[in-house]
Amino acid sequence: MRIRSHTIFMIILLVNSFFVCAQSISHDSLLKKARLDIYDNPDHAIAIGKNLLKKEKDINKSISVYLLLSTANIAKRNFDESFQYILKAKDLAQKTNDLKLQTSVLVSVAIQYQQMELFSKSLETLNEADRYLERLPKESPEKLIETARSYAIRGMIYKSQSNSEIALEKFLISIGNFEKVKMKKTTFANMSVVYYNIGYCYLNLNEQEKARQAFIRSIQYAEKLNAKSLKAFALKGLAEMYKQNRENEKALGLLIQAESLSQNTGDLILNEGIYKEMSENYLAMGKPDLYQVYNKKYFEMRFKREQSELSSINHSINNHNRETQKKAKELRNKYNYLSIGIILSGSAIIAILIYFIVSIKKRNNKYHKEIQLLIRS
Repeated sequence: MRIRSHTIFMIILLVNSFFVCAQSISHDSLLKKARLDIYDNPDHAIAIGKNLLKKEKDINKSISVYLLLSTANIAKRNFDESFQYILKAKDLAQKTNDLKLQTSVLVSVAIQYQQMELFSKSLETLNEADRYLERLPKESPEKLIETARSYAIRGMIYKSQSNSEIALEKFLISIGNFEKVKMKKTTFANMSVVYYNIGYCYLNLNEQEKARQAFIRSIQYAEKLNAKSLKAFALKGLAEMYKQNRENEKALGLLIQAESLSQNTGDLILNEGIYKEMSENYLAMGKPDLYQVYNKKYFEMRFKREQSELSSINHSINNHNRETQKKAKELRNKYNYLSIGIILSGSAIIAILIYFIVSIKKRNNKYHKEIQLLIRS
């Protein structure tokens, strides 16, 4: 299984879900700080989240904290713990009547499945979320944001399947919905990442000028938030464009900037992508020593990332088996209740029929005797 460099998209989309899920605790400076630290200091965000979770009793607020912990672990590429936290959020969401919260959590779960390349599970979860989305007020911030996230996930799936044209259509719809949100600052991170992915779509379609413009817009939105990891991703994308044009010096200049920005993020996938690009550029420039240095770093990052993914997939399989067993048990119980109902109904009908048959037979015998008496008289 291969999780590509756009995994940062899941982080941003999940962070954006806090805008929807955590409105009731938006006054809490600790939660605000944790949400901001997810980009460049996920360990601090996790520490804050765990402390908040110990004190929190409200279900809705607990869900927001679980989403925070899930997303912060994604930033560290700890997919196993991330998946556990998001499943806890999903379980709690099923106990609430909050339509907005249920929608947001389902979309967040779909994002995680998409990043694990469990595309059928992701689409299945999105379809479930769509039923909730239809019931949200038209043009409400929650509906706009969740619709944008939903289309973004679909775009990511098509992009992963090398269908850049359809992916581009989905991303543009996603952008359109994010742009309608009145609180523009809440969408800057999303806009940065969507444009980053749009850049790659154009790059795959060999429309380099459009790709360059998209990567630059991605950088601009990242700079508005001072989001180092987002800017690093966009710089890496721009560097790939220059590499394709054999402008290796320009590409390396951008990659060195990206490497510097990503130092404290602990983002395995970001660093993996940067080291891969650097090694390839050094090789193209005829610098085998530097190629070997960065190629080694690339494989080290790749190994760490794959180990994390493997653990997460195992938990996903176990969870899927539990859900299947639960559904099978529900079906068996439903079948047993139905069978008992049919037996009881059938028995009642038979009893009633026997009663009527016996009653009619008695009445006929009575009439028969009366007729016999009349004949004799």
